[in-house]
Amino acid sequence: MTALATPAARDTRPGGLLRALGRTHRAALVLSLTALAVAAVALVWLHSLGDEARAGVSACSTPPSGGLPSCAAVDAITADERYRDGMSVLATALSWVMFPVAAWAGGALIGRELENGTAQLAWTQSVAPARWLAVKLAAPAALLTAGTGGLLLLNDWARGDGDPDLVGDWYYPDAFVSTGPVAVAYALAGLALGALAGLVWRRALPATGVALAASLLLHGVVERYRENLWPAVTRTEAGALELPRSAFQVAWSDAHRDGVLLTRATFHPESHFWPLQYVETGLLLAVAGTASAAAFLLLARRLP
Repeated sequence: MTALATPAARDTRPGGLLRALGRTHRAALVLSLTALAVAAVALVWLHSLGDEARAGVSACSTPPSGGLPSCAAVDAITADERYRDGMSVLATALSWVMFPVAAWAGGALIGRELENGTAQLAWTQSVAPARWLAVKLAAPAALLTAGTGGLLLLNDWARGDGDPDLVGDWYYPDAFVSTGPVAVAYALAGLALGALAGLVWRRALPATGVALAASLLLHGVVERYRENLWPAVTRTEAGALELPRSAFQVAWSDAHRDGVLLTRATFHPESHFWPLQYVETGLLLAVAGTASAAAFLLLARRLP
């Protein structure tokens, strides 16, 4: 006769839960690692292409004739276009990473397991609900932080000197998110919002939709009010006022006083990049922490 499992005989080792998590979401893990590898290879290639684009160097150099550009000039134009388009695509992908994360967290990580009873089975056999949720959040959070952070470093390296004509000005939404810790914070916020949606709706499809909607709302609100996260600089001059190319313009007005044209501009200089990054990252991490805490409280309240 086989003895019944007792609490003392249960396998409560963290490794067992991590292995179960890996097996259950093997497809998502493989897809994520593949995407990371492809993005890393693309950034390495774009770095070399960026050097060519910035220097205008080509292995094929022929003196111009008949008014046509040289082979080197044509190659430089091609390198510019490829580099600019490639960096734009990768910046967009990094800035929107929270949306697939939120959908997966709400639909597959939490919602589907509650819907099909897998989570309840784990709770009754070997895993406390709070520890189940902790591992469900901690393991993806660690992978997201490492993967997104690594891509941020590669992206910064591939951007070279940050020529705005090639990679966009620092304040462009995609460029801003993909060049600082904000990208990691967005991914973690998406994970927490998705997990909370999964616990609220307890079904994969509704949780996926709600997680995406919440992520879109958060992304839109933060992007809309980003300029207000740090005090801007205001400059007033008589006559024409010229701002540097790197200035993130917030407001502009002209007025005549005593026959003199006064131009007033409110803007963020490039030196405000890191203060804006830190404030936005802090806000997003606060959202992630609040959503995670709400998920644990909701799980505790719903237990019999």
